[in-house]
Amino acid sequence: MMLFFFGLLKDEKYYLRSLGEDPRKVMDNLLIQVTGKKRVVLFSPRDAQYLYLSGTKSEVLNIDNPDLGKYPLFSKARRYECSLGAGDVLFIPALWFHNVISEEFGVGVNVFWKHLPSECYDKTDTYGNKDPTAASRATQILDRALKTLAELPEEYRDFYARRMVLHIQDKAFSKNFE
Repeated sequence: MMLFFFGLLKDEKYYLRSLGEDPRKVMDNLLIQVTGKKRVVLFSPRDAQYLYLSGTKSEVLNIDNPDLGKYPLFSKARRYECSLGAGDVLFIPALWFHNVISEEFGVGVNVFWKHLPSECYDKTDTYGNKDPTAASRATQILDRALKTLAELPEEYRDFYARRMVLHIQDKAFSKNFE
């Protein structure tokens, strides 16, 4: 087991991370509040288009008072909010975006595990923060396709990009979540 300890002396916030023998077995998450209180806000992966994602993080830093001039679609994202006290446990499914705010000093424990077959994950991803390898490859292919479309005049690029979006919606979006 490897242990990591991070501390900020000024605010007296500490972070302890322990990794088991296979630290890649991470994805779903149980947040166990041992002492203290936390406020947790969750956003469904279905609302990703409203969260202004940059990689795996949202550009909207203040979720309680977002700059709607800069992030107008953020108001469409549906929030799921709860408070955790000592003894509470929250299941955070893979792909759900979350924001955790400590309301007082406390101790929390996270337990992560993966639910996809091992070959779906990047073997170099120690903390389980990367997308599954198939999703990463698809993103790279999309980036190449968009770069190719950039060679066209704006009107043509817009038309073919919209056609590609419709094709993705038709072929890849699940009908089970509508």
